[in-house]
Amino acid sequence: MKKNDLLTLKIEGMGNEGEGIGKADGFPLFIKDALPGDVIRAKILKVKKTYGYARLTEILTPSPDRAKPPCPLHRSCGGCQIQALSYEKQLEYKREKVRNHLIRIGGFTDPEVFPVLGMEEPFRYRNKAQFPFGRDREGNIITGFYAGRTHSIISNTDCMLGVPENQRILKTILDFMEKEKIAPYDETSGEGLLRHVLIRKGFATGELMVCLIINGSRVPAVEELADRLFEIPGMTSLTLNVNQKNTNVIMGEKLIPVRGPAFITDWIGSVRYQISPLSFYQVNPAQTKRLYETALDYAGLTGSETVWDLYCGIGTISLFLAQKAGKVYGVEAVPQAVEDAGKNARLNGLSNVEFYLGKAEEVLPKQYEQNKVRADVIVVDPPRKGCGRACLDTMLSMAPKRIVYVSCDSATLARDLKILCEGGYELREVQPVDMFPQTAGIETVCLLTGRF
Repeated sequence: MKKNDLLTLKIEGMGNEGEGIGKADGFPLFIKDALPGDVIRAKILKVKKTYGYARLTEILTPSPDRAKPPCPLHRSCGGCQIQALSYEKQLEYKREKVRNHLIRIGGFTDPEVFPVLGMEEPFRYRNKAQFPFGRDREGNIITGFYAGRTHSIISNTDCMLGVPENQRILKTILDFMEKEKIAPYDETSGEGLLRHVLIRKGFATGELMVCLIINGSRVPAVEELADRLFEIPGMTSLTLNVNQKNTNVIMGEKLIPVRGPAFITDWIGSVRYQISPLSFYQVNPAQTKRLYETALDYAGLTGSETVWDLYCGIGTISLFLAQKAGKVYGVEAVPQAVEDAGKNARLNGLSNVEFYLGKAEEVLPKQYEQNKVRADVIVVDPPRKGCGRACLDTMLSMAPKRIVYVSCDSATLARDLKILCEGGYELREVQPVDMFPQTAGIETVCLLTGRF
């Protein structure tokens, strides 16, 4: 078996990123856009020792679980890995993905994983989108999304996961760039002004935010652009974000207000939030409410508990918890997020919540060792890499009655749960929530209780 070989394969499973898995004489091949049940022709791209990669060239017999994707760019764009799979089967795949990680990485025997909480309408759910700017082969200015595992832009102003307003905003900016001769950023040369645009919408308020990420300190005739953008219903905030570094990181640190406040507001349940361009805020508001309600239910609060919320961002979960807790302490490493969290607490009249700036792996051990802090409940919502070991060890030393773990990566979740359960906790409930329909991503909320 070698590169460029053509094979006929029956797809038997799916990988962590939604790739189809077929076997040729027992040798597994990962094939993007192939689905379980498909019989396909595939061309081998790369062969490693124990597995390989191939490209789908023809579907000979389609899987009965195939659905017709509404987006014509779903295969070329890197955003939706499993849009061609029926939504019912997407939920089954994600549930099994979580369960397999708990068994294979976490060492759990036959863990019970509840059915995934899905959406009635699994499109147009994203309240945030970031679009890069560039040029096509003819030199035209374009925006859209990167093709999978590349920085080649697939031209698209109307992503089916985003809000309809995105299209009008993007066309307004593209027309403005052409008129004012504003060049898009070129990653190779480091030249060009406009790198990305960040668009956010408050689903509950209808407020729209546009933030232009620029390779410079100003945008020519930006007031004219503001006039045109503010003709769009709901437009509330226009800002510039300065990023002049040669980096793949999208946002810089300096924010320049152009028109309106440097934030929009939104509601999740009964809690109101101010969201700046630099704030982390869950992208699916309908499912975020279900996620946080699950976390709050698992916390089992009666009104007197002390709660630590680690990796708290702008205080989204903290403020949910503060409605029913005695005292909530949030920990977050991003200064802007901590500032926003404090504003959000005051915005909601919640005085029983306090925020610490710093890494959870540093703040929690220091507070425990020096100030002997305690917790009845600890809630963690870490980034994809999971919790740091120092954080997990301190949680075990503090021995709260309950730990609520919210995760966006079931592999690192399983790794961390293994450590916590070896340290005296029992995994009681596992509830996946489909925050990212049409993609391979899955959010999970877990409840652990102490066996001491």
